[in-house]
Amino acid sequence: MFFTEMTDVVPSVYAWINQGPLTLSILLHTLILLPMIWVYKSEKKKMSK
Repeated sequence: MFFTEMTDVVPSVYAWINQGPLTLSILLHTLILLPMIWVYKSEKKKMSK
C-alpha cells in the first residue's frame, strides 16, 4: 500500500511525507527534477536564438 495509516500523535506534513516508503523519495525527486527540466528548456531556447 502506498499510504499507510497516520500513526503520529501530532499529524504534520513531515509525518505525512514519512508514511509511505516511496512518498519522500518521489516528493524530493519531483522538487529537484521539475526545476532542472525548466532550466534545461529555457537554456535550450536561449541557445537557439
